[in-house]
Amino acid sequence: MLVEIEDKLVSADLFKEKFVCDLSVCKGACCVEGDDGAPLKKDEIEKLQDVYETVKPYMTDAGIKAVEEKGVYYLDRFDEPVTTLVEGRACAFANFDKDGTAKCGIEQAYRDGKTEWKKPISCELFPVRAKQYKSFTALNYEEIDICKPACACGERLNVKVYQFLKEPLTKAYGENFFQELKLVDQAIENKESENE
Repeated sequence: MLVEIEDKLVSADLFKEKFVCDLSVCKGACCVEGDDGAPLKKDEIEKLQDVYETVKPYMTDAGIKAVEEKGVYYLDRFDEPVTTLVEGRACAFANFDKDGTAKCGIEQAYRDGKTEWKKPISCELFPVRAKQYKSFTALNYEEIDICKPACACGERLNVKVYQFLKEPLTKAYGENFFQELKLVDQAIENKESENE
């Protein structure tokens, strides 16, 4: 089922599935696993180039080498820009704690007040993937094995996908859009309780 809000088509999974990142279990696997780097909007390529020197101290030597050789992004199989990877795996902008947990170097620089840009919006919105079409944007929940701990954590805490992503969804599409999501969620809950 899809829900139409403004010029967005929203998968019902955002209201049905539960999700809260559990970094202590997954170890930041989304920064390492996957077919490609993080999707980038056109204006984010420029932002990434602008912050690169600032973010460099937060990157691994291998990440720096990959960016120096290939640039901050490449075009994936769909001809879309994505962040550069290290040997086809980890995002070039990731670094690793002593226990092997992957962290975003861009976000760490942001948290330290070194840059005003947090990270690509696709990373903030994950596990929701936004796909831009001519007249609308599709928002779909991407269910993948590496996020099973997040699903379990979401179930325990009773937090739905869209609730977990309140900040990035509001940042990307505005406060009104998020309020509409809440109204849709309430309507779905009311309908379900009527059918019980």
